[in-house]
Amino acid sequence: MSNGGAAVPGLSGNTHLIDRLPMVRGRLSAAAPLAGVTWFRVGGPAEVMFRPADVADLAEFLAKCPADVAVTVIGVASNLLVRDGGVPGVVVRLGGAFAQVGLDGMTVTAGAGALDLNVALAARQAGVAGLEFLSGIPGTIGGALRMNAGAFERELADVLVSAEVVDRAGRRFTVPAAELGLSYRRCAAPKDWIFVGAMLRGEPGVAAEIGARIDDIARRRAETQPVRARTGGSTFANPPGHRAWELIDRAGCRGLTIGGAQMSDKHCNFMLNLGNATAAELEALGEEVRRRVLEHSGVELSWEIKRIGVTAGGNSEGEYMI
Repeated sequence: MSNGGAAVPGLSGNTHLIDRLPMVRGRLSAAAPLAGVTWFRVGGPAEVMFRPADVADLAEFLAKCPADVAVTVIGVASNLLVRDGGVPGVVVRLGGAFAQVGLDGMTVTAGAGALDLNVALAARQAGVAGLEFLSGIPGTIGGALRMNAGAFERELADVLVSAEVVDRAGRRFTVPAAELGLSYRRCAAPKDWIFVGAMLRGEPGVAAEIGARIDDIARRRAETQPVRARTGGSTFANPPGHRAWELIDRAGCRGLTIGGAQMSDKHCNFMLNLGNATAAELEALGEEVRRRVLEHSGVELSWEIKRIGVTAGGNSEGEYMI
């Protein structure tokens, strides 16, 4: 398709980034809103949004994209905070072509855009056990790879065989799980790798029993987490030897509110948009919780939610997802 559109104010000045980008078979959109696709429902626009038609389209785009253009990848944005000033450069969103799930015996292949829940359900239907925990992770396989996501005493590293990758130069390759440096909520893969798929290994099971375990996970989540709220999942990772929610509770932060942002009364490691929060308020609340926990217990919490983009004033401190 042809490129076109205006620049995002405050990101690239008067230049039109979209006019510098290569032609694609997918879709390029300038000043693409992001708030509506994030679970928090906050944040500014992407300077350019790219929805690749398939892996080949993504690889060709990356090979030809100017080296000075930042590339950020998002999935369903369930564990993501987009700052109010938006995201400079190109935001890649992997759509339906990356959401396929296939099974061959006890091996499950899944695109990076496949919902973790859908992978668990496909495995259940085929009588493949061991992947039920994925149903408790509200995200995609791509996001699970980037942070070694986990829930209910299991994590992706327990079932991952290999990952399919495209790097910033557009090269495609397969990486064994052992070479990804997976540890608690961490993947040591280079930041410029884009995960496009994964191979997982399950074990023989009975569909009805697998389904019962998935139902139990759903019940436990509903009982302990604000699953119907505007939230980003677990805000902070558990520090070694501690549970983040206990540290937050002991520091008096359960229900703590800044503007339209609040630490949940139901699960105080979940941060909520009460309806009118800004990304700045959510991030400020998280930083205040970190400050109070450090002051109370001497433990420094690390963000599990990924923060991307620039503030309304143009500050870009924090983390980027590449």
